[in-house]
Amino acid sequence: MVIASPPRRRPAGSIANPALESGMRLSAEEFDRRYALTGDCIKAELVQGVVYVASPVRIDEHARPAARLTTWVDGYAIHHPGTAAAAEGSLYLSSADHVQPDAMLWKTGGGSARIGSDSYMHGAPELAVEIAASSASYDLHFKKESYRHAGVQEYVVWVTEDDRIFWFALEGGEYVELQPDADGWTHSRVFPGLRLHIERLLNGDGTVVLPG
Repeated sequence: MVIASPPRRRPAGSIANPALESGMRLSAEEFDRRYALTGDCIKAELVQGVVYVASPVRIDEHARPAARLTTWVDGYAIHHPGTAAAAEGSLYLSSADHVQPDAMLWKTGGGSARIGSDSYMHGAPELAVEIAASSASYDLHFKKESYRHAGVQEYVVWVTEDDRIFWFALEGGEYVELQPDADGWTHSRVFPGLRLHIERLLNGDGTVVLPG
């Protein structure tokens, strides 16, 4: 599930149901204004200036895969000082992209991402993770382009209905798909020791997300 920024209390006297619908083109300022007025009624994000309102989260198609990959990046951060991980945090990539990846991993020193005074993430974390229902999802298209343009160095997308996991890395300004080694492990180019056995994970072996 994605969301542009955390729910906020509706100011007294505000519009009860401000218009915020998928497909709208809004500035970041107008999007944030309307979103703030919705309270916790909806979850949405802004990608390349276009509003996407999320649907309810299915367990097997989204929630469980998200838990697996969140465990993966958080486990790495726990064992590697100088890195940090978060799940579903508001990420301000640009003035046209206010998104909320299912998980993200970043370097706490020397990286381009920072937690601002507003408690949201600003800039590009080194790794973003998304769960997508199908290859038709905007996670593999518009949002992927937003992450690429912002300089997110690695992007992992678990396409649950297609039973596939893509791990992309920036190379020459474009995303290329990382390939597994002879033993089936795919390795991060940014975070030493971060790896994932995609085939085993897709076959239900959750132990591959644990630090080893």
